[in-house]
Amino acid sequence: MIRADWPRDPQKSLSRCVKKQRGNLGAYGARAQQRFTLETDSTGLSRRDLMGAAAATGSLIVAASGSNTYGDGGQPPFGPGPSVLQGKELPSFRFDFSAQKPRTSDGGWAKEATVLKFPVSEKLAAVLMQLVPGGLRELHWHANAAEWAYVIKGRCRVTTIDPDGRSEIVDFNPGDVWYFPRGHGHSIQGLGPDDCEFLLVFDNGYFSEFGTFSITDWIGHAPAEVLSKNFGVPPSTFASFPKDEVYLVKGEVPAPLPPEPVPGSLDIPALSHRYPFLAQRPQIFEGGTLRLVSEREFPISTTMTGGLLQIKPGGMRELHWHPNADEWQYYLKGKARMTVFGSGGRARTEEFAAGDVGYVPQGFGHYIENIGPDDLEVVLAFNSGIYQSISITAWMAANPALLLSTNFGVPQSVFASFPKGETTMPD
Repeated sequence: MIRADWPRDPQKSLSRCVKKQRGNLGAYGARAQQRFTLETDSTGLSRRDLMGAAAATGSLIVAASGSNTYGDGGQPPFGPGPSVLQGKELPSFRFDFSAQKPRTSDGGWAKEATVLKFPVSEKLAAVLMQLVPGGLRELHWHANAAEWAYVIKGRCRVTTIDPDGRSEIVDFNPGDVWYFPRGHGHSIQGLGPDDCEFLLVFDNGYFSEFGTFSITDWIGHAPAEVLSKNFGVPPSTFASFPKDEVYLVKGEVPAPLPPEPVPGSLDIPALSHRYPFLAQRPQIFEGGTLRLVSEREFPISTTMTGGLLQIKPGGMRELHWHPNADEWQYYLKGKARMTVFGSGGRARTEEFAAGDVGYVPQGFGHYIENIGPDDLEVVLAFNSGIYQSISITAWMAANPALLLSTNFGVPQSVFASFPKGETTMPD
């Protein structure tokens, strides 16, 4: 049935709705439109405009399970990729972390890799940090990103607080992982006897470790009278407090934690911030091993998945892609060659060594080869709490030989010796 009050010219109605939407969005809408503009048809309206207008008028019905269309493993927002990926040639997917100048203090050092220096990494940023025994990354929080970490060497202690006021103090060892949701307050301190080095990955490429919210920075810029009211102590109490951010500071190594909490003191979050990654049984393949820690294994890690990839000499991580996430890589050991396929005949091959960072945009095909004499070890981070990967061998094995023969223009018999399923890491 067609309603009598339905506009005779739906295109004009949609056009009016789009213009109204643009007006309501103001300057932000103008920036968003500039960034996400798609090809337009003869009406001058983009496909995004038409979809947005249809949603606004209620004429577009979206079927989704759950309350969040893009959450819980759903597809992320669509639209053109970063401009750096749209050229005739693919940009570099390698970043030399070791060449970056660190920010140093007596408590340790830190250096970062963000989209400002590594343009393809729009969705993920990282920090490499080292703390001396007693070195403290002061109490702070991140307003624009969650934090995923992998302890490379040494030991450290982490304190956290969540929005419900529940706190946790936990010690971390090499191979452990932590995750702090966006906005959760935390600190990190080296426990000795050696320096502690760890990798931090954030689910926002524009994140900067050097622009976080630190407790000394805030208290140092609040009037003493306000602090007096807040903490119930005399204003003079704060006379010797730092006036600026300390960021990294050296202190005494804290005493060992008691084996059991003091009776009546337990007020920890329901979900722990620590996951003992190296204790996990790895997936074993002919060419190496793979460990994965997603929201499934580590429930608090809702926006990120971590991985530890070990490839034997001559082995490879097969051709594959990740439909729902970008991939950030830190090469711990060995020598590798990675090729990234970006459609339209575009591919880029680069070599990686210990200390290098690699990046693969969401949906881009890629593979990694171990080209050195020793095992290759790579830490992986994905900007989704749900891990997804599609194998090219599994894809081809799922299709009839006749179809493959037609697709590739070769006899069906060619595919008789192909793998019958996913290989993941052939040797």
